[in-house]
Amino acid sequence: MQSKLNLDQGLIQKARSSARNIAEDIQLFIDKHTTVTVERTVARLLGIDGVDDIDKPLPNVVIDHIKEGGGLSRGAAYWVGNAMVNTGKTAQEIAEAISIGELDIMKLPAADEEKIHKEINKLAVEMVNKIKKNRKTREDMIKRIGEGKKPYLYVIVATGNIYEDVLQAQAAARQGADIIAVIRTTAQSLLDYVPYGATTEGFGGTYATQENFKIMRRALDEVGEEVGRYIRLCNYCSGLCMPEIAAMGAIERLDVMLNDALYGILFRDINMQRTLIDQYFSRVINGFAGIIINTGEDNYLTTADAVEEAHTVLASQFINEQFALKAGIPEEQMGLGHAFEMNPDIENGFLLELAQAQMAREIFPNAPLKYMPPTKFMTGNIFKGHIQDALFNMVAIMTGQSLQLLGMLTEAIHTPFLHDRALSIENAKYIFNNMRNLGDEIEFKKDGIIQKRAGEVLKKAAAMLEEIEEEGLFNIIEQGKFAGVKRPFNGGKGLDGVLVKDEKYFNPFIDLMLGGAK
Repeated sequence: MQSKLNLDQGLIQKARSSARNIAEDIQLFIDKHTTVTVERTVARLLGIDGVDDIDKPLPNVVIDHIKEGGGLSRGAAYWVGNAMVNTGKTAQEIAEAISIGELDIMKLPAADEEKIHKEINKLAVEMVNKIKKNRKTREDMIKRIGEGKKPYLYVIVATGNIYEDVLQAQAAARQGADIIAVIRTTAQSLLDYVPYGATTEGFGGTYATQENFKIMRRALDEVGEEVGRYIRLCNYCSGLCMPEIAAMGAIERLDVMLNDALYGILFRDINMQRTLIDQYFSRVINGFAGIIINTGEDNYLTTADAVEEAHTVLASQFINEQFALKAGIPEEQMGLGHAFEMNPDIENGFLLELAQAQMAREIFPNAPLKYMPPTKFMTGNIFKGHIQDALFNMVAIMTGQSLQLLGMLTEAIHTPFLHDRALSIENAKYIFNNMRNLGDEIEFKKDGIIQKRAGEVLKKAAAMLEEIEEEGLFNIIEQGKFAGVKRPFNGGKGLDGVLVKDEKYFNPFIDLMLGGAK
């Protein structure tokens, strides 16, 4: 791509090199550790599902049992495999026996390790093949019925009731939406377990459960056949259950997942060690499943000023890119996040937003960028809000964005009604069609406002990445350099779920999945 912004290519390379070194430094830490969530994910991928008599998920029952027995550092796969060899039971039967106090797998004799690995690898390969088949199903459906043009029209449903969500999602697809995100209920990211079954109550969203994923997937496939477009399903694998939700999404053929390396640390006060370990396995799964990840840089601008702190968004995009590459996610699945969040009263604010969006597109040319709408400066004035959303849509089509989360004119008032969503889709369709090739026709003035702004932001981002490279990401987060939020290395939620791996630690899914579809 020819640069319209006349960006310093040497500075881009320098920034990317710093980000690579930052990610490699953290990866050394990740590779030595596991978490209770990673191990619960392994249990789920081995086929363990359901709940006990007090509705505690069986993956939690099994992992808590192993942790209490002091063996979790060796990995859930070893202990479940050893129990399978000793008892002849399936992984699910073992989980059920543990849940009723019939079996203590920590007291069984140690079987031959080769037999354990063989038993577990057989199950792991079956699950990996199922996920691979889901990926092919998605690809075949897109070939057969087609899909919408980019930028994909991306909207949310958030009723709290999965069956009501289905009605709203299908209505949105008929109105023209290409991606449906089922917003998670408030604070689910802080639960250290995944609820079970279909749910009909939630606040500000609907619980992310495997059954809810299945229900919505079926509904979107039905409406996709009706409208002649593949409709993508999005959910959230962030928080304390990040890799578990990634696994559930891979099993149920979700297409897009919110999956940021730093979001849980900064905005949910989840321990940084826990989050960075968990994001790796979640991204290995998403990469293999062909799921587009969405990163959360747009959130920085809700707590920090979008003009002054724009460079932190770019710096985080560089870091998220490198963490994703470490987990085998190709650039084509990296929905790096940014947002149209500047104060609308700023003179030439549109030009500054345009500079930021064009810069993201030029620096990450193969990424399906996730562009987020104005929220911070939306008011009860729905007419002004609709214009703000229109300007946001104009920037998107001019700069070749990919995933356009549509702004709602009632953003500051309530969760959108069907007609709010319909108006937002109509707004975007009109602008995207009417200005389809406008970006191809435009060049920016040399050393003008737009070029200068992009150059300044890149320069600041490169300097910030150099500082992080020298001081380490953990220290920078402690200092509050991202989003103006400080978090301690040994603080936050979930630290007690972090463990150092045993030298014989065993997790078959990393090797089987790493490298995406390759």
